[in-house]
Amino acid sequence: MSSAEPSNTAPEIAPPLLAWYDRHARALPWRISPSERDHGVVADPYRVWLSEIMLQQTTVQAVKPYFENFATRWPTVEDLAAADTEDVMKAWAGLGYYSRARNLKKCADVVAAEHGGRFPKTEEGLRSLPGIGPYTAAAIAAIAFDQPAAVVDGNIERVFTRLFEIDTPLPSAKSEIRAVVGEATPEDRPGDFAQALMDLGATICTPKRPACALCPINELCQARRSGKQEQFPVKLPKKAKPVRLGAAFVAERPDEAVLLVKRPDKGLLGGMTGVPTSNWTVRADGETGTNAAPFKGEWRSKGVISHVFTHFELRLEVFHAVVTNPPDHPGWWSDRDSLPGEALPTVMKKALSAAFPGLFRKGKT
Repeated sequence: MSSAEPSNTAPEIAPPLLAWYDRHARALPWRISPSERDHGVVADPYRVWLSEIMLQQTTVQAVKPYFENFATRWPTVEDLAAADTEDVMKAWAGLGYYSRARNLKKCADVVAAEHGGRFPKTEEGLRSLPGIGPYTAAAIAAIAFDQPAAVVDGNIERVFTRLFEIDTPLPSAKSEIRAVVGEATPEDRPGDFAQALMDLGATICTPKRPACALCPINELCQARRSGKQEQFPVKLPKKAKPVRLGAAFVAERPDEAVLLVKRPDKGLLGGMTGVPTSNWTVRADGETGTNAAPFKGEWRSKGVISHVFTHFELRLEVFHAVVTNPPDHPGWWSDRDSLPGEALPTVMKKALSAAFPGLFRKGKT
């Protein structure tokens, strides 16, 4: 942090930022607007929790349709707890990071069964629930329960490293940033303060070409004064992602039904639906030829598909075969037209699209 400006300027941030938020808050389907708040409407902890879980490592635009679908099908945490896990996984398919979906269901079960359908109001209580870590607990505590929690997401990291020229590289700077956010968080309206910071980072204090002239707290920003806005946050150089290899097998019967399997509950893509693959993992390649096929057949290569996960890139050679008399297999056969409705992660959709081009084309059912 720059020694030119001490962190005791932090409490000056809230008043102008909240005034700006009252005029410019984004309209989001899970959010209570400032005007609704003024009329006594309170945030629904279930909707806040659902949105925060979905928004982890995912964009607002990507989350909106998923959130609206979940909130319509399962409007309360008790409804979600009563839902079939497979239905939840199907509804989540395509949103990525599937451990979130499994923990979403586990958390709903715990809240419904052990907390009477009510989320704990404190960060500590929230962190005891499946799938809720420090950031999510702080966000729910602040936004749903107006607890003065220090909420720090990627947008807020960017805003505060610029405000105070915090030059410690991320992720090492996280504790330093959290401490200053805590100093800046007001006792009154901490949830709106957190959401205002998120909006500021998303719309004005953007990674490139921030609109500093429009920023309600630009006079407090050290990086703006020094002209170094785009140099923050400081990040260490990214390491090249390792590449893992494997094979995927699209088996089709003459009636166009396709063999699907459920992946093991633990591990990457745990509990999701897919086609049979070789045993690749985050740390090791799988077999890449037809020796890894689920059974013998006239397997023909349909090319290689690539999918980038958080920590590695996966390249799968896709094989397709029409099997007249398929042997018994611990999976099930799904009509080709029903495949878009299965709980298929994106990498599996890519594999199936290699065998059946256009299968997941937008608007196709």
